[in-house]
Amino acid sequence: MKLPNLSALALVLAAAPAVAEDLPETKLNVVGSWGMVSMYTDFTQPFFTKTLPEVSGGAITADIRPFNELGMDGSEIIRLVEQGTLQFAETPMGYLIGDNALNGGNDLPGLAPDIATARAISDAWKPVMAEEYRTAYGVELLGVYPYSAQVVYCRDALSGLSDLEGRKIRASGSAIGDFVDALGATAVSMSFGEVVQGLQTGVIDCAITGSMSGFNARWNEVATHIYELPIAWSPVVLVANGELWDGLDESVRTFLTDQFTAFENEVWAGAGSETAEGFACNAGEAGCTRDNPGSMTRVSVSDADIELRDKILRDVVLANWGAQCGADCVATWNASVGSVVGVTIE
Repeated sequence: MKLPNLSALALVLAAAPAVAEDLPETKLNVVGSWGMVSMYTDFTQPFFTKTLPEVSGGAITADIRPFNELGMDGSEIIRLVEQGTLQFAETPMGYLIGDNALNGGNDLPGLAPDIATARAISDAWKPVMAEEYRTAYGVELLGVYPYSAQVVYCRDALSGLSDLEGRKIRASGSAIGDFVDALGATAVSMSFGEVVQGLQTGVIDCAITGSMSGFNARWNEVATHIYELPIAWSPVVLVANGELWDGLDESVRTFLTDQFTAFENEVWAGAGSETAEGFACNAGEAGCTRDNPGSMTRVSVSDADIELRDKILRDVVLANWGAQCGADCVATWNASVGSVVGVTIE
């Protein structure tokens, strides 16, 4: 066995602390996404409060709170970051589509059947969004990463996709709303935090969110069936005020850029594993490591469901989003996301 070059290893270990010590002390003020779900509790909050201070040798620290604790619903995040009211923040991109249709280009319902496809789509669209955020809002895009697969929870029995016809379904974002409406259901706009009460009182019959997000929010206590088809992935953006970002020491920007990339990769990996565990936990099956598993019925996906999903994607979702985004946007999408998934918006 070849022994490592101890002299070289010593130099690397000696240099690593020096890099951290060379960083100027920097305090970040961060607003995270929904505080009751695992993206915040398992990823965002520990990253900013533990990982960054540790790997920076204490030079970089952060205060962070989720936007719901600040009385926000997430749709105002980009504008508040643009104004400089917020320094760093994250929010689901679906909440921003009404302000700018480009925010929907990487999560069109029915387009990504699995996490690998969702990542490829996200990576293809990310440069487009980074340029748009900078030019339109003066905001720096630092990361894009998803929740667990967005799936349907229903308070009554469900047999498949076509069985959603006639039901009132909570949907976040216009594209998911288009998908729901195309099923013959009624899309209802409702805050994530209002869903449990909405299901309890019958204001809505079903709701769409992440398989793990819904579990953490205890949707399994008011819903009986969970449908396994990924409708979407609800990517979240991490952004910073552009002027503030540009004003950071260059060494800090470089360090944070590397750390944000590692964080982004970690969340993507976590979203894949949490999708499977979310189903297991909601149904009370082996593979759930969380407390208080549910007893929901898992509804499997049929070939007819896939055919219906693809038809709605082709005939409704792509067409509506393309019309909303405009010809130049569609051309950009076709050349980036479209080329990745082999789909063209006419």
